Amino acid sequence: MSKRNKAILLIILSAFSFAFMFAFVRLSGDLPTMQKVFFRNFVALFFALGVMKKEKIGFRCKTKKNRYVLFMRALAGSLGMIGNFYAIDAIVLSDASILNKMSPFFCVVFSFIFLKEKLKLFNILTIIGAFVGALFVIKPSFANADLFASIAGFMGGMAAGLAYTCVRYLGQHGEPGPKIVAYFSLFSCLVTLPWLILDFHPMSWWQLLCLIGAGLGAAGGQFTITAAYSNAPAREISVFDYTQIIFTASLGFIMFGDKPDIWSLLGYAVIISMAVIVFIYNNKKSPAANEEST
Repeated sequence: MSKRNKAILLIILSAFSFAFMFAFVRLSGDLPTMQKVFFRNFVALFFALGVMKKEKIGFRCKTKKNRYVLFMRALAGSLGMIGNFYAIDAIVLSDASILNKMSPFFCVVFSFIFLKEKLKLFNILTIIGAFVGALFVIKPSFANADLFASIAGFMGGMAAGLAYTCVRYLGQHGEPGPKIVAYFSLFSCLVTLPWLILDFHPMSWWQLLCLIGAGLGAAGGQFTITAAYSNAPAREISVFDYTQIIFTASLGFIMFGDKPDIWSLLGYAVIISMAVIVFIYNNKKSPAANEEST
């Protein structure tokens, strides 16, 4: 399997894992956003530390610049998660999911700006197509939702895009995925700890289990998406991250009885079509690259 195809598979698995994280966060009920973020990352931190110990990965960064990029990844990722979790609690689940899925679009832009990755007209058009599909899913309910929560979700998607760009850089410069996940999870726990102490809400066993489930889903999503962006440029794989919309909508229907209307279904069709077009184009355009990376 080529690195590109492996990255595509990994990012789809990541989308599936994050969709379960969305569902568990919603199921955990009326808890403060910072409390949810803390427990989600607390579980992911121990998961990441366990993998680091098993694979004998140290904490020292390979270069000084990597330390700065790792800090930026942790900061951007934490801000993105806080905005995303706030949106999950305040607006419709599908709206929160699609706002979070602005991150691949921003990732391509940030990769072009900071990593100097090439951006062709085809890539721009397919990303725009996926964005249009996302707008079909958002539809008028986006305008009727709480404005602050919608802005928080959108800014969370932008911050996540910057975080994934940092992941791409770190993967290219020799930093293993488990270390990146561990640093991010630890940073997020430290950032949210003061709010947890000052505004802790007692939890039932069900809420605690839901947050553990959210943490496990997030850990799986983080590991797979970190590996994905370490194996291929954002322009080649980021559109596949939109599959999370499909997974989230399916879980919403099964677990919460959400029923997407015709406009949402049209949006799903457009997004999937863009993903298929990108996949076919990349495999036909660069067969030699596929063979070299197999």
